Amino acid sequence: MSQKQPNILFIMFDQMTAKALPCYGHPVVKAPNISRLAEEGVVFENAYCNSPLCAPSRFSMMSGQLPSRIGAYDNAALFPEDIPTIAHYLRDEGYYTCLSGKMHFVGADQRHGFEDRLTTDIYPGDYGWTPDWDNFERRPTWYHNMLSVVQSGQCVTSNQIDFDEEVAFHSIRKLNKLARSDDDRPFFLLSSFTHPHDPFAITKEFWDLYSDDEIDMPAVPQLPFEELDPHCQRIHHVCAMGEYEQTPERIRDSRHAYYSEISYVDAKVGQLMDALEKSGLKDDTIVVITSDHGEMLGERGMWFKMSHFEWASRVPMIIHAPARFAPRRVSQPVSLVDLLPTLTDIATGEKDPVFSDAVDGNSLLSLLTGGKEDEDATVQAEILCEGAVSPVVMLRKGPYKYIYCDRDPEQLYHLEEDPHEVMNLAGLPDFEQVCARFRSEAAQKWDTVALRKKVVSSQCRRRMVDRSMRKGRFTPWDFQPFEDATEKYMRSHLDLNVLERKARFPSPDIPEPDGPLGKRQEG
Repeated sequence: MSQKQPNILFIMFDQMTAKALPCYGHPVVKAPNISRLAEEGVVFENAYCNSPLCAPSRFSMMSGQLPSRIGAYDNAALFPEDIPTIAHYLRDEGYYTCLSGKMHFVGADQRHGFEDRLTTDIYPGDYGWTPDWDNFERRPTWYHNMLSVVQSGQCVTSNQIDFDEEVAFHSIRKLNKLARSDDDRPFFLLSSFTHPHDPFAITKEFWDLYSDDEIDMPAVPQLPFEELDPHCQRIHHVCAMGEYEQTPERIRDSRHAYYSEISYVDAKVGQLMDALEKSGLKDDTIVVITSDHGEMLGERGMWFKMSHFEWASRVPMIIHAPARFAPRRVSQPVSLVDLLPTLTDIATGEKDPVFSDAVDGNSLLSLLTGGKEDEDATVQAEILCEGAVSPVVMLRKGPYKYIYCDRDPEQLYHLEEDPHEVMNLAGLPDFEQVCARFRSEAAQKWDTVALRKKVVSSQCRRRMVDRSMRKGRFTPWDFQPFEDATEKYMRSHLDLNVLERKARFPSPDIPEPDGPLGKRQEG
């Protein structure tokens, strides 16, 4: 039965670049379930994260606000409890909200508007991973390093596989429970997987989907260190990319494993869609596919994220609701902060005026329904984490991408003519006016000197708090899942017949008694 407010199944990945998906043109990767959703849905071809790092990207997406606006600078930045999220807005509109999987919330609030949370997180919720811009040369042990590349290959299981198996199990079980529930509220279920995040290790089943000779190598080979831009040089340092040689075999194995990890989580998408269909929820459910950021995967000799280059910052964004939105592809640049106003518009059927001041994103509802694309639409993104020493900001408009840091030379790329971003147009006379316009727009949006002071002050404050909390008994903020076992399965205070009937889907009819005990006794 069709609902006025649709259910929303939001499927999120970690470190999945749009560049590596077949629905975005990759010739090797196998992801049939995501591809099917793309064929039947609306595909945003130029979707970006607003910060190419896990926590700030997720906080920004959930709040519809840029990281600098809410202090979401890095993977140990507090996500304030008083910032409304997608879950808060939808819950306020009558939705049941539930989270299964990773969100990397930092702070004592580990729900942020979700009525239920089914799993713990794979990453810590405390200040332990706070960077230090004033001591850039020091590399903490928790920084990324090249062992993720050197040790790429097959495994029987891993930390990440353990987590994603749990995420899928709880998500599917929740969908089954929702189908059997007496609660008539629409649901917002966020199912968030940690793959294809490094380390690049996957089971034989998915590794064997690919042969070594079909694995494509980076379009832009490793560049000498001195030819990298200053920000890439800093990332090279913080991730110790020179510690191990990037041999062709290591690069190939890492890409092989990464593609296999995509196929692994694509299979999870298939399981979720199968659960939706079998439970009768599919027709009333909008499915959203996205990721928090991408993965450089050896392009120009760079790995992981923390970069505004396409492989690290461009993400998949697919919205599947064939009964509501005809399949199409949208080329207008959009970003993750647009999802909050979009989903709330879908849930309410109208634009909430609070968005004009409360969020940085714009609703994509008109684009979903076939509206005209905006040629002046601009994506804004920030890097305020390790790998930077001052804010690195990005503007994407039309065919251009502009990158600015007050410590570095400007960068300007024409993505249609230079999709691999190898020709920096900044400084060329023919593009001075283009640069000047972007420079002015960036100056109006960001005071990077003042923002740097805020970032450094926050880092110092959080490191002090973390240092003190580790003296004596350490009390972490990590979410502790709880299930009430007294209400599960068979219990003496629950009616046997009612429990069995409500737990079965579809629920069986209760026939009239027709045996000896059911016959009326004549007196």
